[in-house]
This record gives sequence, C-alpha cells and structure tokens, in this order.
Amino acid sequence: MIMVTSGKPAQRPVNCNFSSGPCAKRPGWSLKALDNAFLGRSHRAKEGKVRLKRAIEETKALLGLPAGYVCGIVPASDTGAFEMAMWSMLGERGVDALAWESFGEGWVTDVTKQLKLADLRILRGEYGKLPDLREVDFSRDVLFTWNGTTSGVRVPNGDWIAADRTGLTFADATSAVFAQAIPWNKIDVATFSWQKALGSEAAHGMLILSPRAVARLESYTPAWPLPKLFRLVKGGKLMEPVFEGETINTPSMLCVEDYLDALAWATSIGGLRALQARADANAKVLYDWAARTPWLEPLAADPATRSNTSVCLKVVDPAVATLPIDAQRAFVKQIEAILDEEGAAHDTAGHRDAPPHLRIWTGCTIEASDLEILTRWLDWAFAEVKAGLAKAA
Repeated sequence: MIMVTSGKPAQRPVNCNFSSGPCAKRPGWSLKALDNAFLGRSHRAKEGKVRLKRAIEETKALLGLPAGYVCGIVPASDTGAFEMAMWSMLGERGVDALAWESFGEGWVTDVTKQLKLADLRILRGEYGKLPDLREVDFSRDVLFTWNGTTSGVRVPNGDWIAADRTGLTFADATSAVFAQAIPWNKIDVATFSWQKALGSEAAHGMLILSPRAVARLESYTPAWPLPKLFRLVKGGKLMEPVFEGETINTPSMLCVEDYLDALAWATSIGGLRALQARADANAKVLYDWAARTPWLEPLAADPATRSNTSVCLKVVDPAVATLPIDAQRAFVKQIEAILDEEGAAHDTAGHRDAPPHLRIWTGCTIEASDLEILTRWLDWAFAEVKAGLAKAA
C-alpha cells in the first residue's frame, strides 16, 4: 500500500485511461455500440464481406486517400502490417532506415538480422531528437516511424520527403494517422492499427499502398520465402480482394463492429480535421502546463517535433534528475502507482526502453477537460513521491 497525505485533488478525470495503446475508447462509448455485431457467422458470408469492405471504404474516405491508393485489413495489428510490407517489397534497392525510439529500432532489427539486407544505411537520433532528415536518400527505400510513441517525437511534416523520389517511403503511422497531417502523395506504404488510432480493439492492422507500391509488388519478387500471411501477390498481380474486404485470415467481427463505431463517431464530430484539432488541443493542455511547471519538461527537444498524441515528459527537478537512471525510473513508477491506486490515471509511465519519463496519450478520444484535471494529480503525486524521497534520505 502506498501511503499518501492529504491535500490531494478532489476531482478525478471522467475517463482516467491514458494508455498509449490500447488507448481510451471514444467519448460516450459503451458495449451497446456492439449490439449489432455480425457474430457466429462466417466473415466470408455476404454480410461479413459488406462490413469488412465498409470498414475499408470509410477509412479511405475519412483519411482522404488519393485515387489509386488501396487499403486493406491485415493480421497482427500495425506490426503485422509493417512486417508484411517490408518482407514483400524490400530488397529491390538500397534502404535508409530511420530510428529515434524503440519502434523504429524494431524495424532496424528486422531489416538487419532477419532480412539481412546488404545495402542498408541506418540513420539514428537519440531519444528526444530526430536524425538529420537532410541525409535521407530518396533514390533508396526509406523506412520511418511518423510519430515515435515511446519518445514523443514526430516528423514535423512531409516537406523533407522528396516529391521526385525513385524509392518507396514506408511510414509506420499507427499513432499519427488520425491526428497529424500526412501528405499521402509522399507516402507509398502506411500502416496503423485500430487500437491506437481511434481507441478501437487490437489484433488488426491496416495497410495502405500507393500505386507505386503496388507496382513494386507486381514487378519484384523477394529473394526470401514469404509466409502465407505476408503474401499480397498472386500470379504476378496484386491480390485485390484483400483490399476489398476478403481478409487473408479470419478477423474478429466484434472488433470490426467496434472499428465501424469509431469511424462513425469520427465522422459525426467533423471528420479528420476535427480529430486532428482534438489531438492538438489535448496536447496543448499538457505542453502549456509543462511550460509553467518547474519539475518536468518534454522529452522532445524541438517544439516542432513534439507529438500531439503521445506526450512524453521527463522529470528535471534536481532532486530526481541527479539520481541514477534506475532510481529515476523507480521515481516515475511510483508516480504512476499512486495515480493508479487513486483511480486518477492509469498507464502513465514511459516505455521500458526509453529514458525515465511520464507518457500520456492525448489522441482524439481523450477529453481536454480530463487532461486539465490530470495535471493537478500529477503535481500532487510528484510532491508526494518527492517528499518520500527526502524522508528516505
């Protein structure tokens, strides 16, 4: 039991779920949203195909994908979608892989140790910073994470991507796709998952391909064997049914119903611009608070690169910042534990591979009013843990 003193805030957030994935459900969500789920039937039945195709078409419409772009539902969340793209298309030319946090490093590991690409350049940035985007060579294929969830660092825009590129751009956009402006004409492969983008359920990924990516699939055969789950071409042609709702494996129609509900909510509040505005407003609550709060600051060094979905805040109070890293991590975990026990906020500690910090999801399903309340709890929890640190000393 964690001991706390008096003086704690009287009001708690209406929704105290601030996890970066799965993230909070949409405002007003309840199990009733799933009452009409297509259950106990084959996903290949007529109605099953209708709902899967509807999820794809509504996604394309909400995102405003250009003509000729295809979008499909694939297995294994964002990870499965990105792996599918890498294994199916890489190797035709050299690759520049960008990494500035743990998920980007994961893709580097795969292309290095699994695909074992010979012509590979790795451009790294430390946590809190981007690599030098001016060094990227767009005559090569380029892998990057649009929004680094575990560092709170995103690319500021798509201006750095060459319009006349000859390689393909692969963007892991799972925590950015409904919150940040993505210039689709500069993206050839994009992936995301329902459970992070809109607070829907896990295990399903979305794969978006440009005409250039489709051309690569139809003209290039990788040197390595492809598992069934990664195959997107048959007889030298794109497996178009995959991008019309005929999934490679069996999807959960309960999850599909939940995703359709999330899409309907997104449309009802004003579509993509409204979703982006909500994320911007949410993140502003935390960044404005951090600017006037002496004990913490954003992990992202450059304001232009600060995420509007995964806000990462490091403790800079001298009494904590001078401690060994393990002790700093323990300090942050104590803050998380107090907030969790008080029912004020859940899942607020940073990723295990990142420097010690607090990580708070501010995507479109979060309410700004809940974040305002959360800041008061964070101030209180910090004071409690710091007092305990001083007493122990």
